[in-house]
Amino acid sequence: MKFAVNSDEMKKIDDYSIHDFGIPALDLMEQAAKAVVAVMEKRMNKTDHILAVCGSGNNGGDGVAAGRILYLQGYHVAILFIGDENKISDSMKVQLEMAKRIGIPMENRSKLSEYNIIIDSIFGVGLTRPVTGEYEEVINEINQGNHYVYSVDLPSGISANDGKVMQVAIKADETITFGHNKLGLILYPGAEYAGRLTIADTCFPQIATDQVEPEFQYYEPFDLGKLPKRKSNGHKGSFGKVLVIAGSEGMSGAAYLSAKAAYRTGAGLVKILTSKANRLILQTLLPEALFSAYDEDRLEEDRQFKLLQELDWATVIVVGPGLGLTATAEALLELVIGKAKVPLIIDADAITLLARKLKSIVDVKENHLFKGEETKIENQEKQGKGVEGRERWTALTSMLKENTILTPHLLELARLMGLSVSEVSDNLVDTGNQCSYNNKLIYAIKDARTLVVQESKRYINISGNNGMATGGSGDVLTGIIAALIAQGMKEYEAVCLGVYLHGLAGDVAAREKGVYSLMASDIIGSLEVVLKQASE
Repeated sequence: MKFAVNSDEMKKIDDYSIHDFGIPALDLMEQAAKAVVAVMEKRMNKTDHILAVCGSGNNGGDGVAAGRILYLQGYHVAILFIGDENKISDSMKVQLEMAKRIGIPMENRSKLSEYNIIIDSIFGVGLTRPVTGEYEEVINEINQGNHYVYSVDLPSGISANDGKVMQVAIKADETITFGHNKLGLILYPGAEYAGRLTIADTCFPQIATDQVEPEFQYYEPFDLGKLPKRKSNGHKGSFGKVLVIAGSEGMSGAAYLSAKAAYRTGAGLVKILTSKANRLILQTLLPEALFSAYDEDRLEEDRQFKLLQELDWATVIVVGPGLGLTATAEALLELVIGKAKVPLIIDADAITLLARKLKSIVDVKENHLFKGEETKIENQEKQGKGVEGRERWTALTSMLKENTILTPHLLELARLMGLSVSEVSDNLVDTGNQCSYNNKLIYAIKDARTLVVQESKRYINISGNNGMATGGSGDVLTGIIAALIAQGMKEYEAVCLGVYLHGLAGDVAAREKGVYSLMASDIIGSLEVVLKQASE
């Protein structure tokens, strides 16, 4: 498990390291510069012409220090300073003075095109305003030129908090960031601007990070060790029972994908509860699955007997994939929400049905929760503001039991919240805060970077690829999560690991099939590769 930090968290870690634990700021800067040089030397040679483009803050000092180290090793290096000389930080002032004393040339903008390698150290994690003036001009010149660009800590112009472009930003070939990954390097579009990313293990003490307690975490391959252990004397009942309530008439594919993914992830038994019209195709495609059907003409009778028995059978329940938006689907969802006594995963059509129900309870024409500076979500109190939003969320949380899992993509979440898709996607971190405010529901907000939230817990996923943006991929995810819960994992941990596993399997599939040809069934096929490697 690793941390992804925002601007304030990184500044606090830096301050604790310097002021509480006595590490000199110049020592931290030297460590950062050496990390930049170590990455650069992997592809450079002595014929390259290197220009360190530096701002007035400590990020600029990192760039000057890296330039000095390279210059003393015999590289052709010059420095271009841009910004206000009256606002130079103390450490940057020291670095510039050292550079001048050893004779590193100080260039002007007219010579920028003469350098084939750029060290971008204009802005660091502290950028909060749009980039304008000379800064904007220089960044545009660099982007339009024929340079290989190394960005120091962040591509200049990218927000460390959310990956947004602050008017204009450097398009780096490589980024070297220090201590911890940054949210702005994980979220898009910042992830694209960063190019190849290196996280340098500089000398920030672990105790400084512990003091700050960063909010966001992400997984790496080491975390596959969190997978549930398989008992050597276990039987199919030992590994849980997954009930997949999915697939209206003619929509059997979603049920198949979710059920098969659950089996591939280790569930002991999987039962599909679906329309009787899907019997033949599902029993042909997945004979391993148990099958149970509801009859739309006898649904009220079934609700009282058969369906309740199925709910009682399960260790975990999935409801929604391909379920449809009919009155039958609505009745099934209502039954599951009201009667299920085990962990519940609500996905796809079931989320849209929930959104419809909320809209009927709270007829919201427009939700202003994210509009205007005064309503930005900055703390727990502000998250509760907005009468319409609060009423809608109160209605939702009163319907669902604690630890219920919802797995919406952005459009489904927008429907649920009464917002536009752009309001959700443009404020992903704030959206997660709003979802988790004053309730214990678990959300897996599916996007290029899937976000998992519950109360104060935050997970951001870094596995996966754009080939996974294909029909059925979300159905596979619900099956994976359900299987992990069936085998004994706590709900939040199962969602985080399930999202990570899903992305890893997608990456394996993309390497084999390519991102254009990848299908949801390929993700299931690749699960066995990932899980086999994890168990070896």
